[in-house]
Amino acid sequence: MIEVMVNGCNGKMGQIVCDLINQNENLILKCGFDKNITGEFAFPVYDNILNIKEKPDVIIDFSVPVATFNILEYASNNNIPLVIATTGFTSNEEKLIEKYSKKIPIFKSANMSYDIMIMKKIVSLLAPLLKDTDIEIVETHHNRKIDSPSGTAKMLANTINNSLGNKLHIEYSRHDKKEKRDKNEIGINSIRGGNIVGEHVVQFFGEFETFEIKHTSYSRNVFAEGAIKAAEFILNKSSGLYNMEDMFSIKNL
Repeated sequence: MIEVMVNGCNGKMGQIVCDLINQNENLILKCGFDKNITGEFAFPVYDNILNIKEKPDVIIDFSVPVATFNILEYASNNNIPLVIATTGFTSNEEKLIEKYSKKIPIFKSANMSYDIMIMKKIVSLLAPLLKDTDIEIVETHHNRKIDSPSGTAKMLANTINNSLGNKLHIEYSRHDKKEKRDKNEIGINSIRGGNIVGEHVVQFFGEFETFEIKHTSYSRNVFAEGAIKAAEFILNKSSGLYNMEDMFSIKNL
């Protein structure tokens, strides 16, 4: 049995992860951590890292960046593998996570969906074939999402840029620009409203036609299930930074 701690256990995603762990006969919900403890829990929940008594086999993190680094320090000090499903990190925070991964195994992905991983692979193949088009990404999420643009949108943009030799720049806002679109940019547009779980559209605009690829998430369970699979995958790995492509072995496809 794999003993799991959930960081951010009282959030929407954290609660879903906890429910799925309880339904999995191979996992035990050892404890949870959250700064906002409300209601009753059937497992130990802490709001102070110094009070944690249990030592889980692996930690799943669905929280916010500041909370991620609190639990990252705990994981590092106790040599516990960590799955990071949180988004919204700065470039310096990304580098710090990479530094921690030299001591413990860390699985990190901006999106835990298998289909999004496939979409990422597809756009990396499409971009060189459509390199003369105008590339735009539109992402839509519920009105409670804090970070903008989404980590997934940035991941897709970086994937496209990497496949084109990193010759483009990412444009997040044209509000103050009084000029025509730069040919060497990837535009990202964010929409927030209602209870939309997540939608990402990548568009390649040519002069006479448009190629579009779209992914829509209808349930948050997709991300929770992916995080649990990641926890099982990373359990006995050596230190390093792992992602969805490592888990499904598609890097060389």
